[in-house]
Amino acid sequence: MAKGVIFVSLEDEAGVVQIIVWKSVRERQRAALLQSRLLAVQGRWQRDGEVCNVVAARLVDLTPLLGRLAEATNKSRDFH
Repeated sequence: MAKGVIFVSLEDEAGVVQIIVWKSVRERQRAALLQSRLLAVQGRWQRDGEVCNVVAARLVDLTPLLGRLAEATNKSRDFH
């Protein structure tokens, strides 16, 4: 943490993006930030060459969707 800023790295098949979470967002949405296993981020996209960042404005805990995702995955793999 630098001057109240938290950096969160998110990675998928396309690469890595840094999420910048300012102190004010962290304080308002602490539970989503610290407890989410699946986190949605809304914010402003920044790109400087190969470096990509999102300055978070809103964090949403989507963890409850993981159960439905697992069910959908299991159904799609059931070849019987």
